[in-house]
Amino acid sequence: MADVSSQAETQPEMRGAPSSHGDAVRPLVPETPRPGDGATPGSASNGASHEAAPARVDVVGRPLPEFPDPAPLVVHGPGRIIAMCNQKGGVGKTTTTINLGAALAEYGRKVLLVDFDPQGAASVGLGVNPHELDRTVYNLLMERGADIHDVLVPTDVENLDLLPANIDLSAAEVQLVGEVARESVLSRVLRPVVDDYDVILVDCQPSLGLLTVNALTAAHGVLIPLECEFFALRGVALLVETIEKVRDRLNPRLDVDGILATMFDSRTLHSREVVARVHEAFGDKLLQTVIGRTVKFPDASVAAEPITVYAPTHPGAVAYRQLARELVARGDAA
Repeated sequence: MADVSSQAETQPEMRGAPSSHGDAVRPLVPETPRPGDGATPGSASNGASHEAAPARVDVVGRPLPEFPDPAPLVVHGPGRIIAMCNQKGGVGKTTTTINLGAALAEYGRKVLLVDFDPQGAASVGLGVNPHELDRTVYNLLMERGADIHDVLVPTDVENLDLLPANIDLSAAEVQLVGEVARESVLSRVLRPVVDDYDVILVDCQPSLGLLTVNALTAAHGVLIPLECEFFALRGVALLVETIEKVRDRLNPRLDVDGILATMFDSRTLHSREVVARVHEAFGDKLLQTVIGRTVKFPDASVAAEPITVYAPTHPGAVAYRQLARELVARGDAA
C-alpha cells in the first residue's frame, strides 16, 4: 500500500504570501477565484475604476506562473531516469511515483515505473499482487541472462508500464555485496529499455543502502518527496550528502531535480514553516507544486488505481498533473 496516510483533507493555500521574485516555472490549473477576488468597483468619480486582481504566488511567496500542457511527442525516448528518494518512510515516495507516472502518461509520455522497494508498494498500488509474481526486478539484478521484457507488466493506465518487486528484493542487498560494479547493476538492467520510454521513475526503499545507491547511480535526477513535518526535514541534509557522494564517485550526471513538499496542511503554521525552511536552504530546488494532505490518496491505493483515475477531478489529482507539467517545464521530465 502506498506510503501516504492522512486524517484530514485540505488543499495547499497558494495565496496570501507576499510576492517575491523567483525562477519562472509553470503551475497546473488556474486557481478558482474566491469571493471578493478580482476587480472591485472603485470610488473614482466616473465609476469605472477597478483594482487589479492580486498576483498569484506559491506557498513561499514566489510568483506562480502557468504550466501549459506539454507538447505531444512525435518520437519517444531515450528516457530520463528519476529516482524517488528519501531515507525516511511515510513521506509520499510511492504515492508520488504512481501518481506522477500516471499524470505524465496522461500527457502522452511513455512511462516506466520501477518498484525498487522490497515491500512492493508501487506494485500493489497498481493492482499487481507481488506474491503471485514468478519473476521480478530481483531476477533481473541477480540473473545475468534474464530479459527485462519478460518481467515488464503493462498497467491499466495507457502509456504506463511497471517493473514489479516483492520481498525477494530484500536479499539482493546482501547478495550484491560481492558483485563487481555492484552499484551499477540497475543501470545494466534498464539499459535495454531506456530508449523505449520518455521517463523512468524508480521508487526507492526508505534507506540509503546499496539498492538506493544503485538507483542513484542509474538516475539522471533525484526527486525528493518531503513531508511537511520537522523530523522529515532533518534527514534531507544527510540525503543530499549521499547524493553528492554518488555524483562525485559513481554518477557525475546526477542532479537533484527538485524537492516536493507533501502532506501539506495549509491550516497549520508548522507546515508553512517547514516549507519556508526548505526554500531558505535549497532555493528553487523546492518545487512550486505542493501536495496537500488528503484521505483520497490511501483510498486510491486501496482501489489499486492512481488518483488521476480513481478521482480525476479531485485536488490531489490536479496537484499531480501540475507536478507533471512543472517537471516538463523545467526540462526534468521532457
